[in-house]
Amino acid sequence: MFGFGSSNTESAFHDAFTSHAAQSVAAARLLVEMFAAPDRREELAKAVSDAEHLGDKITHETIARLHKTWITPFDRADIHTLITSLDDVLDLMEAVAERVVIFEIGPAEAGREKELLVTARELAAVLLETAEAVKRATELLPNFKKSDDLLKLCVEINRLENKADQLYRRGIAAAFSKGTDPLLALKWRDIYDNLEAATDRCEDVANVLEGVVLEYA
Repeated sequence: MFGFGSSNTESAFHDAFTSHAAQSVAAARLLVEMFAAPDRREELAKAVSDAEHLGDKITHETIARLHKTWITPFDRADIHTLITSLDDVLDLMEAVAERVVIFEIGPAEAGREKELLVTARELAAVLLETAEAVKRATELLPNFKKSDDLLKLCVEINRLENKADQLYRRGIAAAFSKGTDPLLALKWRDIYDNLEAATDRCEDVANVLEGVVLEYA
């Protein structure tokens, strides 16, 4: 029967997934703040990095536990894919924050730079929504009686990923439109690439969760 049950081992896996997802929510919230106040980029990037390091720690501990555990709450390959996919999300969020610092993205009052900054803020907001949906889904994972709710969240994550794709295309079109400085365009493409990729990885997490629910519920 699907479910983490009451054993300490099962609870430890569940706690790892939800704790990791919580770090993604925290990091995504920081990215939204960063694009709203890019003059605080160094401070906020450090906080994103701290969240990523915590995520790394959870990932390493979970994989180590997986190798030592004989009976797992569901397929061990799915557990490995789930925790590493969660880790990929945080890695990409950190990559966004690093690029904002490296490229010295600052406040923009008007013109093309403001347009590009606003689109990044919108993408980050969608990423935050997606990360929050992922966290709620991981919280529901142990309870197979609420599998319908979890599956609805997976559909919502897919919808948000599609929304991020639309914003990404809009941002890329603006970045490479006539009159934009080529170096500026390349910088923003790199930032947009990582923001969009983070939502893609959230969808990967949703796909794993959906597969587990459909197999065991």
